[in-house]
Amino acid sequence: MPDFFELFRHLSPEEQFVQRSARAFVDARILPDIAAHWERGSFPAARIRELGSIGLLGSNLHGYGCPGESEVSYGVAMQELERGDSGIRSFATVQGSLVMYPILAFGSEEQKHKYLPQMAEGRIIGCFGLTEPEFGSNPAAMRTVAIDDGTAYVIDGTKRWVTNGGIADVALVWAKLGGPDGEVRGFLVPTDIAGFEARPIERKVSLRASVTSELVLTNVRVPKDSLLPGARGMKGPLSCLTAARLGIAWGTIGAAAACFDCALDYAMRRVQFAGKPIAAHQLTQAKFADMITQITSMQLMALEASRLKAEGRLRPQQVSMVKRHNASNALDIARSCRDVLGANGITLDFPVMRHLCNLETVVTYEGTDDIHTLVLGQDLTGIPAFE
Repeated sequence: MPDFFELFRHLSPEEQFVQRSARAFVDARILPDIAAHWERGSFPAARIRELGSIGLLGSNLHGYGCPGESEVSYGVAMQELERGDSGIRSFATVQGSLVMYPILAFGSEEQKHKYLPQMAEGRIIGCFGLTEPEFGSNPAAMRTVAIDDGTAYVIDGTKRWVTNGGIADVALVWAKLGGPDGEVRGFLVPTDIAGFEARPIERKVSLRASVTSELVLTNVRVPKDSLLPGARGMKGPLSCLTAARLGIAWGTIGAAAACFDCALDYAMRRVQFAGKPIAAHQLTQAKFADMITQITSMQLMALEASRLKAEGRLRPQQVSMVKRHNASNALDIARSCRDVLGANGITLDFPVMRHLCNLETVVTYEGTDDIHTLVLGQDLTGIPAFE
């Protein structure tokens, strides 16, 4: 893991331990077979309980059996998981930031005790249903509705691009209560309930080692206690996305670092022309100089954002900046590394093309590059440009 500015020294002993532990887990349990999973289009579900056992599910959440680590510990853990694969980190951020966090922040005591301890252990898997087939960047226009029939809530609608959907035990589904003009509320829906179907999204060429689904809810009746009592309006789901985006910003550092380390090692060994390694040529060195500068700026921005979050001072617009910056830079780095490896860069013998393909999704989900650009533009000018 490149650390040009020696940022590791700013981590507490506990944070350093979390990073070392996560790194060792990825080296021993993820890297040996992740390329095969990616090629098959399968998710290494056998690793879920292991993630829980070492405290990497909801690691920055406190109470109810959650690990209670710092925001930086959470960040470096996500960095190491994505050094393995974006699909592994995606599983962890969905579980922790998109399902466990809203239960902790908005759930009832009964919901917290029922779900959080087992989710932290990986015994219950969650997914987050917000995006719909027709509404991604504009989730407030969702068509999924929940009708109160007096004894239960009846939910109808479709959610798409749902990570973990096909393996989840519970889905946090966002719907408009009362009809199309109703207030957005969150519902904890057991996935084995009548009328609930998770359909796999096939033929992906990105995030292949991840379960991605479409959720179809047809006359799904859930009890009244499935409602998250503290989440009202779009502030609920958007706060979850803000929490997840910071984990993504850290994760992309891991993907970029994996590509960088691979390309640097390759360039030092690959001999061309006058018997010199390609690392001795100016154009190759220029690529590495640019990439290490990008990685260092990604690390500095993510670290500062996590420190601000720990102080309660982090704004959503700042998260937009770091997610936008880190995801786009990671994608550029992966492309440069593929170029360094030449034709070898397109094979699964090296991790670069796998990370490159994954990052095409990471730069899009949890807010596209364009949307985060407009968020920053509105913050600077006070003028919304979304419509």
